[in-house]
Amino acid sequence: MKDFFNLYSHGFIRAAVCVPEVRVADAAFNAEKTIALAREASAKKALFALFPELGLSAYTNEDLFHQEALLKRVREALALVLAKTAALDMILVVGAPLRIDSFLFNCGIVMHRGRILGVALKSYLPNYREFYEGRQFRPAEDALSNSTALCGQRDIPFGRDLLFEAENVPGFAFHIEICEDLWVPVPPSSFAALAGATVLANLSASNVTVGKSGYRHSLAANQSARCVAAYLYAAAGPGESTTDLAWDGEAMAYENGTLLARSERFSGKAQMILADIDLDRLVQDRMRLTSFSQNARHVRDRTERFRKVTFSVEIPKGRIPLAREYARFPYVPADPAARDERCYEAYNIQVQGLATRLKASGIENVVIGVSGGLDSSHALVVAAQAMDRLGRPRSNVKAYTMPGFATTDKTYRNAHRLMKALGVEANEIDIRESCMQMFRDIGHPFAKGRKVYDITFENVQAGERTSHLFRLANLRNGIVLGTGDLSELALGWCTYGVGDHMSHYNVNASVPKTLIRHLIRWSALTNQLDRKTSETLLDILASEISPELVPGVNKGEPAQRTEATIGPYELQDFNHFYTTRFGYPPTKIAFLAWHAWRDRKAGAWPEVPEEGRNEYTIGQIKRWLQVYLDRFFRTSQFKRSCMPNGPKVGSGGSLSPRGDWRAPSDSEATTWLENAKEIPDRERT
Repeated sequence: MKDFFNLYSHGFIRAAVCVPEVRVADAAFNAEKTIALAREASAKKALFALFPELGLSAYTNEDLFHQEALLKRVREALALVLAKTAALDMILVVGAPLRIDSFLFNCGIVMHRGRILGVALKSYLPNYREFYEGRQFRPAEDALSNSTALCGQRDIPFGRDLLFEAENVPGFAFHIEICEDLWVPVPPSSFAALAGATVLANLSASNVTVGKSGYRHSLAANQSARCVAAYLYAAAGPGESTTDLAWDGEAMAYENGTLLARSERFSGKAQMILADIDLDRLVQDRMRLTSFSQNARHVRDRTERFRKVTFSVEIPKGRIPLAREYARFPYVPADPAARDERCYEAYNIQVQGLATRLKASGIENVVIGVSGGLDSSHALVVAAQAMDRLGRPRSNVKAYTMPGFATTDKTYRNAHRLMKALGVEANEIDIRESCMQMFRDIGHPFAKGRKVYDITFENVQAGERTSHLFRLANLRNGIVLGTGDLSELALGWCTYGVGDHMSHYNVNASVPKTLIRHLIRWSALTNQLDRKTSETLLDILASEISPELVPGVNKGEPAQRTEATIGPYELQDFNHFYTTRFGYPPTKIAFLAWHAWRDRKAGAWPEVPEEGRNEYTIGQIKRWLQVYLDRFFRTSQFKRSCMPNGPKVGSGGSLSPRGDWRAPSDSEATTWLENAKEIPDRERT
């Protein structure tokens, strides 16, 4: 792929939200400051730059807006900005008062390469408390014309019904509204989004009062989420009159409810924030959300009124990395408070799901296999808590550790320690004899003393464990609790049918391996359990991930290392999230993974010990992504097509054929693997 390390090659655009210094009624000064920030935005490879409301005149002119000298100077300033930014291949949106057809309007002027693409009007004029805009301006609905002449250019689209669309940037369509337009129950941008706008831009003045900033953010975040859009907001900054008001110069950018960037408030100087907007995410989500198109259909009489203004832009070339941060662990927030909240919710969803299933089925007991590894340990904790919630004794959890030919001393010891600490009924069944009988019955070489550790050798052990658990469930009036996690399901890393693939109910089916690690750590470190249980869980966390099906040199270390075969779970969980949650192509997933994982010293980490903080080259990312694509799309869907029940825990966290993921079991991975070939093998600087 040409320009792989360029954000514009992967469905992003860079937008700048600018807050220049102004002087009240000094249009020439304001034009100079606008031009300076526009040039800075262009130098930083932005394709779109938004400025505040009435920025060329300043907002606080009050009755000076009716002075001919000021209006004339504003038009001259607009012509100057147009001329001085003509060489910049960037869309600029600036605010100015314009008299059209004898009425004065509060306008947002959209310009590109020295031409005005359109003039957007403010629809709702506040005329209450400190606001008196109705005294100076007319609302958009009073406009007599739908086009105007300005700066020597004729037939410029003019009105509140303009939708601007870049013909050569897929998914980039934007709409302009002005300040108060956002504060009404149904903002104009709501209809614009339903008409196709993915970027909603608000030129605002918005004086500051105590607590107002939080309300602004709530409005912008909510509108971006409801409209499945980016929302850019530029408030007036230093230089506005403080006769009766104050100004904090707040700029912000949201994407589908997520804050991308915000400015420093009360800085006293010009500011600019950059936001890399993921257009693919917005388009993908709108495509999936069937209610979005239904809503658009119900207001078609409004959306059909929009006039589309098309244009083409020159895409910035060369190496342009993202300015936004992508979390290494999309399922695990790095922020401690957010992480605690995520773990609390996930843990309780699992507990509540199992408790409800037990209550509804009328079954008293849970039968679970405990290996001493991550997944079964966490599931055992969930089972114990479910019994607590139901008011049943923990002895109703019938836990069985079932050592085999490759069980290590550490996992065996930890399985017993955990069962004892939790107070469940602890049992042990050595499966080696029943496995030997199976080997003899089917004629496997291992029965004759040959060290043949093939897939049959492994799956006989997995099958024997599962077979025992199901018959024990019959015997003991229980249900078999599954322990396999989302990551294993995605990669097909489980034994089908009579194996760890099957259970009566699986509390881990929607929880990825990376989140299970943090759920265990959270349980241990936040006093969810007693001290002995917490100590055991922390020791389990330090264990190597292994199926323990092939004997090693000694019983202290496993011979198999899962991640050496299927790839690091931290990478594969990243790949899985962006494949299933957003439907991104492999090239984009690799680009995001490169940003997240290329430098272990950059960005925020959740609670991962220093020695466990890894980094990966683009070549390593490509290699393991190809493994994921082949396993996920080609070889393992048949296992997911008949997976047991289990609660959905998070976004991008369900592969149930009855829920989030329906796919054919016999598809090919060719489309995705061919795309992955476009990922470079090494980074070229």
